[in-house]
Amino acid sequence: MGSKPEETEHAGQRRRGEDQVSDRQHAQEEEHGLMEASLCPHHSQDGHIPHHSHYVHGAEGNPNPDMQVMQSVRKRFTNLMESTNMSYLNPKTVILIGIPGLEHVQFWIGFPFFGLFLVSLLGNISLLIIIPTERSLHQPMYIFLAVLAATDLGLCVAIAPKMLAIFWFGSCSMAFDACLTQLFFIHALQGMESGILLAMAFDRYVAICNPLRHTSILTPFFLVQLVLMVAIRAMVLVGILPILLKRLQLFQSVVIVHSYCEHMAVVKLAAEDVHINKSYGLFVAFAILGFDMIFVFISYILIFQAVFHLPQKEARLKAFNTCTAHIFVFLEFYILAFFSFFSHRFGHVSPYVHILLSTIYLLVPPALNPIVYGVKTKEIRRRVEQICTLKPDTQE
Repeated sequence: MGSKPEETEHAGQRRRGEDQVSDRQHAQEEEHGLMEASLCPHHSQDGHIPHHSHYVHGAEGNPNPDMQVMQSVRKRFTNLMESTNMSYLNPKTVILIGIPGLEHVQFWIGFPFFGLFLVSLLGNISLLIIIPTERSLHQPMYIFLAVLAATDLGLCVAIAPKMLAIFWFGSCSMAFDACLTQLFFIHALQGMESGILLAMAFDRYVAICNPLRHTSILTPFFLVQLVLMVAIRAMVLVGILPILLKRLQLFQSVVIVHSYCEHMAVVKLAAEDVHINKSYGLFVAFAILGFDMIFVFISYILIFQAVFHLPQKEARLKAFNTCTAHIFVFLEFYILAFFSFFSHRFGHVSPYVHILLSTIYLLVPPALNPIVYGVKTKEIRRRVEQICTLKPDTQE
C-alpha cells in the first residue's frame, strides 16, 4: 500500500487534470459563443431576432451602432484567434456562416433561392404524380425521369431549409453529427443524379442505335436492377466520407465557410493530417461524376453517328429531338458540378462566388429539370394543363 503523502499527491494531480479539462471546455464554450455572436449577426445579445433593416441604417440613415458593435466583436474574435492557438477536440456543434462577404444581403438573397425551392417542389412532385398515373409514360426514359425527380426532391429538402434558416433567422449553429448527415445526403443524392443521367443516356443509345431490341433489353427487372446499382454505388462510396471525417478529433475551427455542409469545407477545419480525406474525396468525385460523364459522352458519340447515317432528314431531326431534353439536363448538371468541384480545390475564385455557384448548382437543376421535360413531353404538358384547369382526363 502507498503512503498517505503519495495518495494526497495523486489526488492533487487528478484534481489539476480535471481543472485543466474543465478550463479548456469552458474556454471553447466561450469562444463558440463569441463566434456565434460575431458570425450570426441576426441574433441580438438577448437572443431575439431584430428586423433586418436595423443592421443597415439607424434612425437618421447613419450606420447603426449595433452593426459597429458587431464589427468590433468580430475584430476582437479575429485577434483572439490570431493570438491564441486554441483547437477543438471532438466538437459537438459547428457554425455555418452562409455566404462570406455578403452577410449584409443574405436576407434578400434567400428570396430567389426560396423561389427555386418552391419551383423544385412543385415541379418534381408533379412529375411523381403524373408519370405513375399516365400509362403512356410507363417507358424506361420516364421511369428514369421519375427517379430523377425523387432525387432532386431529396436534394432540395436536404439543402434549402437550413440554408434559408441561416439567411433569414441567423440559425447558424448545427450539431456536428447533423452536419455529417447533411453532407452524406447531399453528396449521395448528387451521385445518384449523375448515375440516373447515365442510365437515361444508355436508354437513348439503345432506342436510337438498336430500336428493335429496346423493349427486350430495358425490361422492368433490368430497370430495377439499374436503379438499385446506381443508389448502392452512391451510398457506399459517399458513406465512407463522413466515417473518415468522424475519425478526426482535433479541429482548428468550427466555422464552416459555406451555406451547407460540404465535404471539402468540413475537411478544411481539421487540425490533423487530412490527406486520406482529400484523396478519397477526389476518388469519389472521379469514380462517380468522371466515370458517368465519360460514358455519357461515349453514348452520345455513338448516337450522333447513328443519327447522321439515317437517310431521311426528317428521321434525323426526330431522332435528335428525342435527345435534346436529356442533353440540356446533362450539360447543366456536369458543367456546374465540375466548376464547383475544381474551383473549391484548385481555383482562386472569391469564396462568395464559389458558394453562390455551388448553391446554384444544387438548386437550379432540380428546378429546371421538370420544366425542360414538361415542355418537351406532350403527355406531361397535357396532364399539367388538366391539373391547372381542373379538367377531367380525356383520351385524345
